[in-house]
Amino acid sequence: MILTVTLNPSIDISYHLEELKLDTVNRVSEVSKTAGGKGLNVTRVLAESGETVGATGFVGGTNGQFIKTHLPREVQSFFYDILGDTRNCIAILHEGNQTEILEAGPEIIRTEALGFLHHFKLLMPTADVVAISGSLPTGLPVDYYASLIEIAGEAGRKVVLDSSGKSLEAVLHSPFKPTVIKPNREELSQLLGRDVSADFEDLKEVLKDSLFEGIEWIIVSLGGDGAFAKHGDVFYKVDIPKIEVVNPVGSGDSTVAGIASALYHQEDDQALLTKANVLGMLNAQEATTGHINIHRYDDLYQNIIVKEV
Repeated sequence: MILTVTLNPSIDISYHLEELKLDTVNRVSEVSKTAGGKGLNVTRVLAESGETVGATGFVGGTNGQFIKTHLPREVQSFFYDILGDTRNCIAILHEGNQTEILEAGPEIIRTEALGFLHHFKLLMPTADVVAISGSLPTGLPVDYYASLIEIAGEAGRKVVLDSSGKSLEAVLHSPFKPTVIKPNREELSQLLGRDVSADFEDLKEVLKDSLFEGIEWIIVSLGGDGAFAKHGDVFYKVDIPKIEVVNPVGSGDSTVAGIASALYHQEDDQALLTKANVLGMLNAQEATTGHINIHRYDDLYQNIIVKEV
C-alpha cells in the first residue's frame, strides 16, 4: 500500500460568479466542494491510477467527516481525529480572476501531535511507500516531518516528501532523510540563499550541495521544460511534449503520485521519471485539480524523453 499524509487538509469550495460585487450580496448557483489538500490530490491520482492507497492526517468536526466521506471509495481511510475543526479554503472564480480565502486550520495540541506519531507508527506494517505533502498545521514543531520520516525509516519504508520553507529545511538539517524530495528552482533558491538557474551545470552543482546529503532522489520541476533529477551520483534531464494546459494546479501533487507509484513497483530510473511527468501532465489537462484521465496515459508516456546528462 501507498500511504499519503495530509496534516492540514481542507474542504476546497469553489464559487463561480459572473461578477464579484463588493459590499453587497452575491448569489451563486454553481458550487463545488472537494476534499482538498496536496496529499489528498496525491491520493485521488493514485486511486485513479489503480494503486492500493490509504490516506491519513488530522481531521476534526463536521468538515473532517466530509473529508472522510468524499474520497474515492477505493481509498482506505486512516485519519486521526482531533478536537479542532478541519478548515475551509474558498476560491471565488469571477471575471477571469480567482480570489482565494484560505483558513489557517485548527491548532494541533501536544497530546494530538504525540498521538498521531503513535498512530503513524502503527500504520507502518501495512505501508510500503509513504508520500508526505503540504504545510504543517499550527501547533506542530517545525521538525515534525523529520519525526515521521524517522518512524518510516525505522520500518524500512521509502518516503516522498513534498514540502517547502521551514519544514523542509528542518528535514534537510536532520539526520532522518526522505527517499525523494521535489523542489522547484524557486524553492532551491530560497534554501540556498541565491538564484538557481535552469543551466544544467548550475543545477548539478546545486544538487551536490552538502545540504542534500543522504537524499537518494532530488527531482526539480522545470515547468514546461520538464524536469532535472539527481539519483545518487547520476543526473537526468526529462523532456516533455507540448500539451494544452487546462489547469496546472495540482500537477506537482500528481507528479508525487507518479514517484510514489514507481517506488512502490520498484521501477527503474527512466520509468520513474517518465511516470511522474506523465501523471503531472495528465492533471494539467483536466479542469479539476487532482484528477487524471488514465486513458491518455500511454500516448503521453511514449513522448517523454529521459536522458542522462
